[in-house]
Amino acid sequence: MFARLRLNGLLIAGLIFASCAAWAQTGAISGKVLGEDGAPLKGAVVKFQRIGIKGNYSVKTDKKGGYIYVGLPLGKYRISVEVDGKERDFVDNASNHFGGDPVEINFDLHSKAQQNAVLNKAAETGQLTQEQERGLSAEQKAAVEGQMKEREKLASKNKALNDAYNAGRTAAAAKQYDEAVKQFNAAAEIDPNQVAIWTNLADSYIGLGDGKTDGAEKQAAYDKASDAYQKALAINPDDAAVHNNYGLALVKMKKIEDAQAELQKAATLDPPSAGKYFYNLGAILTNIGQTEAAGAEFKKAIDADPNYAEAQYQYAIYLSAKMPPPDKDGKLTAPPGMTEALQKYLALSPNGPNAESAKGLLAMLGTGVQTTYQNPNAKKKK
Repeated sequence: MFARLRLNGLLIAGLIFASCAAWAQTGAISGKVLGEDGAPLKGAVVKFQRIGIKGNYSVKTDKKGGYIYVGLPLGKYRISVEVDGKERDFVDNASNHFGGDPVEINFDLHSKAQQNAVLNKAAETGQLTQEQERGLSAEQKAAVEGQMKEREKLASKNKALNDAYNAGRTAAAAKQYDEAVKQFNAAAEIDPNQVAIWTNLADSYIGLGDGKTDGAEKQAAYDKASDAYQKALAINPDDAAVHNNYGLALVKMKKIEDAQAELQKAATLDPPSAGKYFYNLGAILTNIGQTEAAGAEFKKAIDADPNYAEAQYQYAIYLSAKMPPPDKDGKLTAPPGMTEALQKYLALSPNGPNAESAKGLLAMLGTGVQTTYQNPNAKKKK
């Protein structure tokens, strides 16, 4: 029985943690930023700070002062504009929504100039009132009309981008990966500077590859997934979640050393979630037979997060392989830390997938199960 319990501990691929919920509901926010001279401001940093839940995102304006961020988790945001590292304007409690056109949030940094305020208002509404027209010169009126046309063009581009992105997510959620790949590639052609587009495209290529029986076709899809992940990381090299998911994808590509490097990078970038990243790395090493290295990673995982139940169990399984032979009385001696890890696992996850295995190991060691857990189906003694 003991040998079987140890073997079960190695089959853990299904428990690997993925830090991104691939198809969580998200929305888009777009708009335009005008500088202090009233012209579209290129390179301004638009920041999105999620209210009530941790989450920070940012994007730079393009040469026309426009910006769009797709893939924002649904919620309320404080949206601010920074120029040269200084905040110049903000909007509180802005909300996005799922599907449809992006929510539009614009910024005008030339609010002190009344004439430019009129021009901006005209550009926003898409029309001039008679009173506004009387106050404009021929050149100013031409400028307003030009802004209107540019605004319509930008709105059309943003709508096409958002439509393609949402169509891709819908197809991917239905596991229609050919269609998902088509839509995300279309979105990437419209705007190649969106991390969410590249990561969703990468996930779709992985799904497409998983469904291929031909080895060459599978590898081709995986190679395209790798390329999409690298493009996402070129935009934001400090995104721990992308490093993590790229690492898991590299395992499928059998690029183990590269996978290890990505997961280690994720742990370095995101210390609060390091336990999960170290666990992922330990799982990878276990599944390729590098048990000593795997044990070290599981130990790192529980040091980083003592309440990570599965890491506690896998560390105990690693230690179980180090038990000396039974003594002359047939008694087993657990290596230091093994009993504590099993007890901690049961305290954290009394009904977990490895609960019975953990209890069996403790029974073999002659150790009681020290947990406050009570079976709700057990009959009360009268």
